[in-house]
Amino acid sequence: MIADASQIDARAKLLELANRSGVSLSKLSALIGRNSSYLQQFVKRGSPRKLEERDRQTLAEYFNVSEEELGGRKEKSYINSSLRDEDFVAVPRLSIAVSGRPGRFTGGETPFDNFGFSGRWLRDNGLDPTMLSSVTVDGDSMEPLLRHGDEVLIDRRPGPWRDGIHVVRVAGALAVKRLARLGRNRVSLLSQNLAYPPVDMEVKDIDVIGRVVWKGGRV
Repeated sequence: MIADASQIDARAKLLELANRSGVSLSKLSALIGRNSSYLQQFVKRGSPRKLEERDRQTLAEYFNVSEEELGGRKEKSYINSSLRDEDFVAVPRLSIAVSGRPGRFTGGETPFDNFGFSGRWLRDNGLDPTMLSSVTVDGDSMEPLLRHGDEVLIDRRPGPWRDGIHVVRVAGALAVKRLARLGRNRVSLLSQNLAYPPVDMEVKDIDVIGRVVWKGGRV
């Protein structure tokens, strides 16, 4: 059987990222909820042949790379094609910190500033500028991916959400967490910092504000 070249590249890329970050494949396997040898077998033996979507999303977000680099398909762009490469779009920065603390997010907050994003970047990433907002991360529960003081771009387009990092509201508190479905009616709220345990709950008990699609912060 001829191996899929994209999956060979995905295995090489994953090994490169792990080595560069100084994190073992066994720890990365634990991060995605697999047994300790899962990613070792994927990299060395090609078993499984490709990463499942949920695992690929988790690893791509952990290393801050595109899913395409780990064997995923490039996402299509759905925003207005009239947006030109040379256009810069002002995305509002809101004075809201997302953590586990009480907060509000109604979509009607007054921006205190803006971020400028290029039209080409927005189009290439399939983002609608009218549905984007930027907020600040508070706390260490999502380290090392998101650090205290980082700013994240939220895609607030309505519709079914998929596993990944989102801003959510739970019992009046705003948080930025990785969401993972647990069957049809339950969801797990996962922190990137393994010192914080997962929180499992009913889907109806959370309000998904939007998906985190970009981060920025000081070095």
